[in-house]
Amino acid sequence: MGRPGAAGPLPGAARVAAVSPHLDDAAFSAGGLLAGLAAAGADVCVVTVFTASVPDPTGFALACQLDKGLAADVDYLALRRAEDVAATAALGVRHRHLPLREAPHRGYESAPALFGPVVAADDVGPEAVAEAVAAALAEEFPGGLDLLLGPQALGGHVDHRHVRDALPLLAARLGVVRSAWADTPYLLRAGADAPDGTARPPAPAELAAKVAACAAYPTQLGFQFSGVDAMAEALRGTPEFFTAAVA
Repeated sequence: MGRPGAAGPLPGAARVAAVSPHLDDAAFSAGGLLAGLAAAGADVCVVTVFTASVPDPTGFALACQLDKGLAADVDYLALRRAEDVAATAALGVRHRHLPLREAPHRGYESAPALFGPVVAADDVGPEAVAEAVAAALAEEFPGGLDLLLGPQALGGHVDHRHVRDALPLLAARLGVVRSAWADTPYLLRAGADAPDGTARPPAPAELAAKVAACAAYPTQLGFQFSGVDAMAEALRGTPEFFTAAVA
């Protein structure tokens, strides 16, 4: 591969931050590009926003781990953070985990609610996301950034929407250009909105790294893809999509 970002949304990007709503979104949606950038010598950090452990979960939050075969006393987010450490290592990138709570711990009490209006109990929004991510990026990239990546929020999950809406705030605050990826696996689902931007099929080495990274999230693969083999097949047949980089 040529210079960092040569086949991505910003040619020459050597310092790249990918802002991921959850512990898997960046790998599923943009893992090929991230692996390619890292292999070409770019400094890439995946900053995942909603990763906080919440002791003694109840209701829908508890159901979200029970339905994956995990006992009630398992620290689900600690397990997912460990998966993310392995996944980002497979991509060859750095990671940063922020201590914000996922939507089931912020007043969203059912799966449909995650894709509906913002609820009154939700005490986290785009401004809070932007503030938390900006503080992290100031530490991770003290010399500044070339490119900020994040989700288009295909599918409409509220956590993805908060991060999507934080991206322009972040870009303005940091003085950096931004691009948005099409969210996978939402991109693959029947009736999904068309992705914005240009298709970028990962190169073979990038795809291999992406599949290896995504396989490091075993708690999610049955729910999202019906297993490792189905995940690998789906990702091999799906390009990544990125919007043009804008200020």
